[in-house]
Order: sequence, then structure tokens, then C-alpha cells
Amino acid sequence: MEVPGGAFQAPEVGQPALRWSSRTRTIAGIEAELARMWAAAPLTVTGEDGTPGRHVAARTSVMNLVVIARRPEIGEHASAVIRMLAGRHPSRALVVSSADPDGPSWLDAHVQAHCILPRADAAETCAELIDLTAGGESGRHLAAIVAPLLIHDLPVTLWWPGDPPLASRQAIDLLQMSDRLVVDGSAWSGDGLDRLGALSAIVANRNLGDGHVAVSDFAMLRQSRWREAIASSFDRPELRPFLGDIGAITVRYAAHSGAGAGGTNVIKPLYHVAWLASRLEMTVAEPLRLVPSDAGDPAGLGASFAGTLRASRRRIAARLVPVESPMPPGTTLALELGAQRRSGTVEVTVTAEAEAVIVRAACDGRAMPARRFMAPRRTEVELLAETIESVGRDPLASAALLTAAELVGRA
Repeated sequence: MEVPGGAFQAPEVGQPALRWSSRTRTIAGIEAELARMWAAAPLTVTGEDGTPGRHVAARTSVMNLVVIARRPEIGEHASAVIRMLAGRHPSRALVVSSADPDGPSWLDAHVQAHCILPRADAAETCAELIDLTAGGESGRHLAAIVAPLLIHDLPVTLWWPGDPPLASRQAIDLLQMSDRLVVDGSAWSGDGLDRLGALSAIVANRNLGDGHVAVSDFAMLRQSRWREAIASSFDRPELRPFLGDIGAITVRYAAHSGAGAGGTNVIKPLYHVAWLASRLEMTVAEPLRLVPSDAGDPAGLGASFAGTLRASRRRIAARLVPVESPMPPGTTLALELGAQRRSGTVEVTVTAEAEAVIVRAACDGRAMPARRFMAPRRTEVELLAETIESVGRDPLASAALLTAAELVGRA
């Protein structure tokens, strides 16, 4: 394969290496470059002494990965993440962005092949990356550009970072050719709740015909370490009887001064409440609404959200409370559970740090030994790999997402 300047990069185990790079300005040109890329691939890499060396694998795509990047920096970041996945999940990846929607129609594509050497005695695994920008009429109809570039009979994952217009005609056209949608709700602008409503419509099979699209949200995937710790907190014999008597769920999240109401994304703290409610078969009695504190909001953090869940005849108070913190806005700082029976009361507080989730519990005011669950935060590469490895819908995640939308009146 060709690389800039004709120089072949020496393979390094576990590191992506560029094996082909070319540019074109038409869809037909992209298809021609892809064909030329693999037709020109050498079977071996020649060693420094002129002897045949390592075998270079041909294309090994197992899926199509389409990224819609509304800003250049988003596209650059997505491309970097995709390159790191070439060895584990080789794909035909399209990073697509639009520009100058009112100008003349144009297209510019950068066609590349990135390969990874999984181990010293193995062949390289290679994948295609097409970085494409479309302007004018072409940029307004991205689905028409994407469709002819997909490898037929392979699944299509649509990764839409940033603020996707999920209810738009453009999004619906792209989703109709996709098997999975990947978003990051914690990165949405404002409080994120309007986009949550649009995402719940996709999960609920609305606007997409057969409703075949599975949905993965990085914001929910990141919380798996919290969920495991919360679930295990009630396996102690002293606490287990209280699981069915939870009467209060409070999530405290980071906010910055001056953010005000609606200025902080609350998707992550909301997902905590929604997951608990869906797993404990609670329903929404009163959706969350903004409730100013008695002391007002002198720091400009924004009012708390308060609502009510129901489980049989029990009513459960649910709150999302902003706390001034240097952490990124919307980061969950603590999850607190309160339960009461005739035999006593229980309070559980769950917090997290870089490498662990800590569960602290008190029964009738008596503190119990803290539990520490080792679970480091996962990178975006790891999160994307997990979504690619997923098969079909995750019914637990879907139930939590729909409950989240119902909790804020966006269902």
C-alpha cells in the first residue's frame, strides 16, 4: 500500500500504522481508491536486508462504522478513537461532516488504511477510514452519500458525537440504514433533556418504521461500575430486608457557579434514578420539576429537580441536587438511598473516585464498614468497543432510558 512519500512505516505491536493515504472529490473516486488500495497491497513487508518479511493482512472489515461529526475537532477525535480499534474491530469507518450548506455542492474525501500488529508473530489487521466533508446540497443529504459507501451485508453502527439533531429528517434517514445508534448524552448542550426525549422516541420505535435500531449511550455505559456497587450494597443480611422499602433517592451532581437552571447537563444523575426505578419496578407518580431551595440559589448553580416515584402503595421521593464542584458539570458526586421499616432505618451513600466506587451504609445511625469496589473509569475507546461487541438491544438499558424520559416528562 502507499503512504505519503512512499515510505513504509515499520510495524510496532499494538500501535496503528498508516498504510495508505489518498484524496478524491467524488463518490466514484472513493470507491476507485478503495479498490486500488487493496489491489496494490503487498503480501509481505520487505526487510532491511531485502528478504521477504512479515505478511500484511488484507482488508478484514467486520462492520460499517459511520460517524457524523458536526465540527472538525469532533471528527479528528473520532478518527483517533477508531484507529485504536483497528486491531480489535476492523471496520470500514466513515467520518462524515457537512459544511457551507448554502454554497455549491462539493465533496472532499481522505481515504486511508490503518493497520495494527496484534503481536510480534502475527499478521497485521487492517481497516479503512474515509474522512469525508460535503458542502452545499450534498451536505444536506448525508444519507445519500453514506449509502453507496457501506459494505453490504455487514452491520452499520452510527456514532453521533456532540449534539445530534435526533428528531430531524437527516437523522431519520441515517437511522433507517443503521443497526445501532451510539451517542453520549452527557455531552449534550444545556440540560440535555430535549435530546433525551428524541432518543426515547427512537428506543420506543417511533419515526423509524420497523424500529430495528438498538441504542447505546456512553453516559449510561460509564455508570456500570456504579450499578454493580449499588446492587451489591443490599446483599448484606442486615440491609437486604430494606431493599423493598426504599423511600428516598437523591443524586448530587457537580455544577459551576452561574450555570443557572437548565445550564448543567443532568443526564448522568438522571440515569442513576431511572435505572434504580426500572430495576425496582417503580413507576413515575410525579415527574421531576425544578424546585428552588429555601435559601435560594446565591451561587447560581440552578435549582434542584424533585419528583415522586411509586412502588405499589409506597411513594418514593426522587431528587437531583446540584453541588458546586471543580468536577466537570453533570458529574455524579454521590447517590444516596434512604429506607425505613418498623425494625429501623438504613442510609446508603455511594461515591466514586478514579479507580474505585465506595459504598457507605448506616443502619439505625450505626455506621457499617465501607466497601470499596475497584473499577477504573473506562476510556472512549473501551466504550466504543463495548457497543460494537453488543448484539441486539439491551432491554435493561432501554427500560432505564425510557424511564429517564418519563421522569422528566419527555416520554
